[in-house]
Amino acid sequence: MSCSLWEFGRLQELKTVRDYLFESQKPEPKPAEEQNQTENELSWDTSDWESSWDTGDNKEDEANSAMPQVNEETSGQGGAWLQDCVVSLSPCSDLLVVAREQKAVFLSAKWRSDDSGREEMTLDVSWSGTLGTDEGECVSSSICIPLASQKRSSTGRPDWTCVVMGFSSGYVRFYTESGVLLLAQLLHEDPVLRLKCRTYEIPRHPGVSEQHEELSILYPAALVTIDGFSLFQSLRACRNQVARATAAGSDVIQPPPLAYKKWGLQDMDTIVDHSSVGVMTLCVFDQMKNASILGGFNASVKGSPPAMSQYVTVGGGPYTGFYYAVEGSSQPLLSHVALAVATKLTSALFSAASGWLGWNKNKQEEEVVQKHKPKVEPATPLGIRFGLPDSRRHGESICLSPCSTLAGVTDDFGRVTLLDLCRGISIRMWKGYRDAQLGWLQVLEEHGERDLSPSTSHPRRRALFMVIYAPRRGILEVWAMQHGPRVGAFNVGKHCRLLYAGYHLMGVNNVTSQGRQVHTQQVCLLDPITGALRTVNIPFHLALSDKKSERAKDMHLLKRLTTLLRSRELQPDVLETEARGVLLDIKHPAIKKQALESLLSNKSAPVSCLTNVTRGLYDGLKQQNPEEVDPTLLQFCSSQLKLLQLYTDIRRLHSAADSEVCCTNDSPTGIEEDLSRVAPTLQRYAQLTSRPSVSFAQDSPDCPLRPQAFLTQIECTADGELRVLRTSEVEWNLLGNFMFWGCLFGQSPLHQVCDTLQQAGIRPQQLLSLLLSVWLQREREMLRKPEETVRNLHTLLLSLSNMKGAVEESWDPQSVSPWWQQVRITIVQSYNAAAALLAAFVAHRVAKESITSRADSKLQSEWETVSLELEQWVVCVRQLEDVLVLQTLLLVPPPQGAAGGAAAHCSIKTLLEGGTGGIADSVSKWVFRHNLAPERLKEVLLKEDDQEADVKLDLKAGSEGTGQKDQNDKETAELLASVCRRFPNSLSPDLFFAHCCWEYVVQWNKDPEEGRLLCWAVEHLKLVSSPHIQLGISSMMWSTFIVKRFSAACYLMEKVGKAPKDRLCRRDVGMGDKAVTSFMGCCVQLLQILMEADSAVEEVPAPELSVEEAWCGAEGPASIAELALEQKGIHYPLVQHHCLLASLLHTAMTFSLKVKPLSLFDSKGKNAFFRDLTTIQLMPSGDMDPSLVLLRQEFLLRVLTSWVQAIDSNSSSSSLPLPPSGPKAGWWPSTCLELAALLQVNPDILRRHLVCELYNQGLDPRAEEVMFEVEDKDVLGSQLLVLTGQRLSYSLLHNQSQTQAAMELLARLPPTLCTWLKAMDPGELRCPLVALPQTSRLVGRLVEILPENHAQYSLALHLLEAVEALATED
Repeated sequence: MSCSLWEFGRLQELKTVRDYLFESQKPEPKPAEEQNQTENELSWDTSDWESSWDTGDNKEDEANSAMPQVNEETSGQGGAWLQDCVVSLSPCSDLLVVAREQKAVFLSAKWRSDDSGREEMTLDVSWSGTLGTDEGECVSSSICIPLASQKRSSTGRPDWTCVVMGFSSGYVRFYTESGVLLLAQLLHEDPVLRLKCRTYEIPRHPGVSEQHEELSILYPAALVTIDGFSLFQSLRACRNQVARATAAGSDVIQPPPLAYKKWGLQDMDTIVDHSSVGVMTLCVFDQMKNASILGGFNASVKGSPPAMSQYVTVGGGPYTGFYYAVEGSSQPLLSHVALAVATKLTSALFSAASGWLGWNKNKQEEEVVQKHKPKVEPATPLGIRFGLPDSRRHGESICLSPCSTLAGVTDDFGRVTLLDLCRGISIRMWKGYRDAQLGWLQVLEEHGERDLSPSTSHPRRRALFMVIYAPRRGILEVWAMQHGPRVGAFNVGKHCRLLYAGYHLMGVNNVTSQGRQVHTQQVCLLDPITGALRTVNIPFHLALSDKKSERAKDMHLLKRLTTLLRSRELQPDVLETEARGVLLDIKHPAIKKQALESLLSNKSAPVSCLTNVTRGLYDGLKQQNPEEVDPTLLQFCSSQLKLLQLYTDIRRLHSAADSEVCCTNDSPTGIEEDLSRVAPTLQRYAQLTSRPSVSFAQDSPDCPLRPQAFLTQIECTADGELRVLRTSEVEWNLLGNFMFWGCLFGQSPLHQVCDTLQQAGIRPQQLLSLLLSVWLQREREMLRKPEETVRNLHTLLLSLSNMKGAVEESWDPQSVSPWWQQVRITIVQSYNAAAALLAAFVAHRVAKESITSRADSKLQSEWETVSLELEQWVVCVRQLEDVLVLQTLLLVPPPQGAAGGAAAHCSIKTLLEGGTGGIADSVSKWVFRHNLAPERLKEVLLKEDDQEADVKLDLKAGSEGTGQKDQNDKETAELLASVCRRFPNSLSPDLFFAHCCWEYVVQWNKDPEEGRLLCWAVEHLKLVSSPHIQLGISSMMWSTFIVKRFSAACYLMEKVGKAPKDRLCRRDVGMGDKAVTSFMGCCVQLLQILMEADSAVEEVPAPELSVEEAWCGAEGPASIAELALEQKGIHYPLVQHHCLLASLLHTAMTFSLKVKPLSLFDSKGKNAFFRDLTTIQLMPSGDMDPSLVLLRQEFLLRVLTSWVQAIDSNSSSSSLPLPPSGPKAGWWPSTCLELAALLQVNPDILRRHLVCELYNQGLDPRAEEVMFEVEDKDVLGSQLLVLTGQRLSYSLLHNQSQTQAAMELLARLPPTLCTWLKAMDPGELRCPLVALPQTSRLVGRLVEILPENHAQYSLALHLLEAVEALATED
């Protein structure tokens, strides 16, 4: 407990304040190049001369590493600029005034939260402007006076702050916080040197006279004191008048005049500062002494000593002067109050307020009044009573102490002198403090300092400290008064300002000051470099000398003990001896308790040392007089000694060589059957949980519990019982391990440990909680020897249940026992499924034994006892068995490279809070983590009844597993089937597939680039058999995840007029172009599922969802299936309309076609898109515009052309199947025909176009298959005739490898056919070189489909003859 600097606020916009005040001294800005060049030239050679200058006083600054470093621009000329300014701070620290020449800046306090959420005060600029009105006048002094509120609700608290400014012209002006001028007084025509204020203080002693409030103004040869009450009333009246004039301009009453006294200070050459000490009354001896000195031997003495006002001045000739003004020797003067209104008021306001301002309406007379200065009253001469003569010394400042009996004076010799104002003498002097700044701190005695005093009626003592800031050395010192030592020193920098007000609120009296609790800072240090406002905190005991204060000695001993405990190489016996001596030497009980707490919290002290020291202190206290012993300290020693003894006993029992052998009577009955039933699952669970993991050594449960941690976790109550404190989960588990793990593992005597804990006074409920926490935490170790640990747990639980206070004697077995309910609550919340299940087995058996014994003792009946308690245990065990199987499944690790995070952990509580769909949700997340394909999941669910089915899970597509992997997959499939059997309702196929669908679409929404996730979500949706659930899930998927991206992709394609590139897709849709293609295909499938489900809803009744009987208490959010059943029905035509658009978008993206999809629809169709599917919209009806139908037809024809081009030449044979997806999929022609029916396009045109394109591509077998479906054979024949001519023209005329036979054939052809062939353009064929048998087959088809009366039938016959002849020649 020492002095400290505490930052309570911070200035903002320091650079702005400096730039405004020193605007006239700003250097001209240099060009950027010249400035950089200058900085580079000067940046290399400044270290030498800077280091030479820093060898002196700057060493202290270098040592102060805590001072933040900022650049020169932020600090503002290195912070020295503040020394040239007039600075004043309100005692309430809510207003700071910085002035220079005629400019001033007001900074007001604001509260804001920092990054850590802590409230901090900042001072921000609230007003800035020019104050002087006369030419050439400057601000010479200023103070901020907070005025008390007169409201009943805030009596004695600050209402507003008045800023008083003294000018070199002699004017004293009063302003509000916002810079509004209230009063302007010219009381003397010399410059104002210093402004000081004195406010009301409650007298400390009955004999001390009350000091009245006043404002004192010092001039070079005069002193003006204004009565505080008069000033308070005038300022309130002026502020109200200005407010009214600002609001309405109405006439108001003239404020009362100021009452002041003006003294002409004589017999002193120069005066630079003063202090108004206040009214004092001399004692009779001092009165007679002064009378004899002044009047001689025959001087007469008045009957009663007169009251006098004391003024102390500093300057030169003499160095310090003491003036005494007898009360009543001068009558107060009444000044005419010259009200001023801020210049911001308009001229209308001036004219409206001219009545109370005393100004004439004539502008000329008004100017004359303003030019003439007010009348200045003459000063009353006041001679100096005495002084401290020192011809060479000149005083610079004086600072009055809060008790008005001492004052600090600085001079030009660098001395600080302490004056005793009552005796008028100098009592102390410090040297080496040039340009020092002074302040005072008055500290009240803390509560409890004098508790040992026999009399408690003494008032709280006060300690006085002087604060000295030496700017030349950059140090802030705190000295105890009057002859005390230096109690604190801080390196603070060389450009700070020490701000000391010396007054509080103005306007309070002996009534309103009683309940005043306004927080004011006595001393404030302003750092212009960082903008920090700091105050000094000083403990009261620093003012006490070692001879008079036992506390100072006790603090020294406490510090010595603290240093001793920090030593790492100290032997335990030495530590014990030293600590015992220090504790016995300390006298103060509070410090002695603090020292003992420090020893007990030391981690390196052994328990024997702690026990011996605490026992020695306890024995010493018992030997003292009981009336002199602090009962709190005695109780603390007794409780800590009891805890240390308990720690020692438990540790001794755990380290005993001979462990207690469990009796056969304690062995549980019936648990072996339970263990054998769940043994396979337990074995699988243990394998999955035994995987290695990383942990810290200090977090290990095997880490020994230190006695210090044991003491902090257990406290002793007033009635002697021990109560365990649950500070953190880690410490709680460590304490439980210390008490019970040895017993559970069979390494400690169980009954002796339980007896020791019971005798110590720990409640059985807390012991039960500790036991269960250990059991649940150490699950891995417990599963290594389940039979042994279960048997030990049974013994411990039975012993705890038999303790007094565990199970109530009046407990009715037909009601729920709080004891066993505590066990159920703990295991229900546990994520360690195996440990929780085994604990439930044991607790169930112990509870059953207890109930049976109670029933036998009361009823003596052979009937089996049925109770509510046992029924709850049956349900709990059933739930835990389900959780164990489920948790075992969730712990199965996913294959390498699969998505998903860490394995999920579940408990009964989380599953119940997850609602009816919580179980299905957990398993669906597991399915996603394992990358389980929908068809494989369906296979598992269909074969779950067949235990011998060889179900192999393909957890990763395309992976070839070994035999070990297949075995693991088989075990996982069996485990999944087992979970589904245990939850037949919660994991019914429809509910399971619905949750899997939703999980996949949620994961896809997180990463839309993974189009496979959305495809699998749709595949899971197809597996749902109930159309009601299908309809709801599809509708929710569309509105929640799909429609926003779907509309964005549609608008993007409409904007660019083609299939957008990857960059645009990522920008607008949030996924790449390939992912958008897959997304559109999934949208088509989703909308088709939606339409099919809507059609089948009326034919199938809605399913009834239910949960298992053991899990009927689930409370939480509704499952996905329940939400799906609550969805509204859809509007089928609107869904079909969107499905049509999705198909068009999917087609355009697949084949990268140029199209504006919305332009294929009319205005009704466009307006219906992206609406809610449950609403009825105005849909397109009737025949479409032919131009719109033509656009649709052209698009579909381009789709067919692109599909034909995408097919490889290798697939020309119809025997080779086409891929199931992509641009080569075989279902694209049928899709186009379906779209043609919806788009009112003639499908026969598409078929003819497809046949021609296939022949054009050389895919004759596929073209023949489609040809049978064409209706208009004539048009098709004409089209194919041209294509056949192009083929023959290429073979006869354009082929580079022409044969002689072909040339002869060309000569034998009819002239008409030859001319027709020469007119053909084979360049239009994409595959002109086709086998001649295929062309011959094509011509044969032509002759078959063309009628004989067709105009080109003869030409077809000629072609047939030519092809046959050419084939014959070949």
